[in-house]
Amino acid sequence: MAAGPAQSPVDGFLDYLRVERQTSPHTLDAYRRDLAALAEWCTAQGIDDLPGLQPPQLRAFIAAEHRRGLSPKSLQRRTSACRSFFAWLLRHGRIAANPAAQIRAPKSPRKLPQVLDADEANALVEVPTDVPLGLRDRALLELLYSSGLRVSELCGLHWRDLDLADGLVNVLGKGRRQRSVPIGSHARAALGQWRESTGAAHDAPVFPGRNGGTITPRAVQLRISQLAQRQGLFKRVHPHLLRHSFASHILESSGDLRGVQELLGHADIATTQIYTHLDFQHLAKVYDAAHPRARRKRGSDE
Repeated sequence: MAAGPAQSPVDGFLDYLRVERQTSPHTLDAYRRDLAALAEWCTAQGIDDLPGLQPPQLRAFIAAEHRRGLSPKSLQRRTSACRSFFAWLLRHGRIAANPAAQIRAPKSPRKLPQVLDADEANALVEVPTDVPLGLRDRALLELLYSSGLRVSELCGLHWRDLDLADGLVNVLGKGRRQRSVPIGSHARAALGQWRESTGAAHDAPVFPGRNGGTITPRAVQLRISQLAQRQGLFKRVHPHLLRHSFASHILESSGDLRGVQELLGHADIATTQIYTHLDFQHLAKVYDAAHPRARRKRGSDE
């Protein structure tokens, strides 16, 4: 029996991410697109040895993508995919050095996330419960705002992951990192009412979808957008906005950046530090409104 074609280095790397690293499908697709772009560029340049690329060639690839109009954020992702791919080749002895190790893409300006203020957040989560799906919607919104979960974490929850007596939820986050997050009293009450109304089993999904499995992130996004409009919040409201609002409100009240990092499940505290900028904006508004020497004179451009 003839042997099949040898697996390409890119396919081998993607299999490693999928099987050993258990990378999410969304991230896996991003790596596949980025490395496909690199392979297409190599073909256009007459380069048939992708693992043998050298740093000047990789810099030329990133420069070509930049000229093509890719945003700094997309260029950073392209560079990161290349760096990870060649690092994998290096670990497996297929190359002598990582040609992407010292290559950096242009930095993109970091946008501050939008947040709801406390009144807006309260208006959103306090949806009526005496309507179809009202108990579910209240429990879903209260839990997102109470515990700052990612939408993927929320969708994957089963009742066995919640300890309503002690007010804790156990979630499996990015990189399959587990963490326990407190559940506030309002969320605990809403979740208790929702479970009582369904009589759900211990292993059942907290928020089931139409097919009996877990609800999808897209369904949650659409539902929250609808509920926000019903509650009079005419802005773009989505699950991650509640996560941003949770983090900003906790940091504003406590000033504990390390604690917020743990609650959010960030591997790197630099990711959490963006909320210090939001907190500073809040303090600056308070200062401008309260300090007699901070108020601008009417008509002044200074």
